Amino acid sequence: MAYSIGDVIAERTVHLTRESLVRYAGASGDFNPIHYRDDVAASVGLPGVLAHGMLTMGIASSVVVAALDPQTRILDYGVRFTKPVVVDPEHGADVNVLATIGAVDETAARVDLKVTFGEATVLVKAQLRIAV
Repeated sequence: MAYSIGDVIAERTVHLTRESLVRYAGASGDFNPIHYRDDVAASVGLPGVLAHGMLTMGIASSVVVAALDPQTRILDYGVRFTKPVVVDPEHGADVNVLATIGAVDETAARVDLKVTFGEATVLVKAQLRIAV
C-alpha cells in the first residue's frame, strides 16, 4: 500500500472498565493495587485507579495493527507516558486513538499516534514504523 504524509490510517475510541483492568492484570501479571483499589491509589496521591501504562500502549498499537494488511511488518514502536488514564468505577474511561502517517521513505512509513483521554494527551512521541 502506498502511504502519504497526513493519511489517516485508523481512528478508534476504546472503552475501558474496571473489569478491563482486572483482566489485563491477570494476563500481564501486574497486580499493583493502584490498578484496582481506590483506597491504595488515593493513599499514594493518585486521582483514582489508573489503567496500566502498557495496556494503554497496547491499545494504541492495536488500533493501527487492526487497520493494516496482515502481511505488514512492524519495525519499531515506542511511546512516552505523560498522563494517566483514570478509570471511573461506574463510567469507565474512553481512550481515543488517531493514527496518521507522519513520514515516508523508500523502506518505511512512520505512523504517528495521538492518544488522548478526555482533553489530556496520555502518550507522546507515540510512533510505529512499518515496512512499505
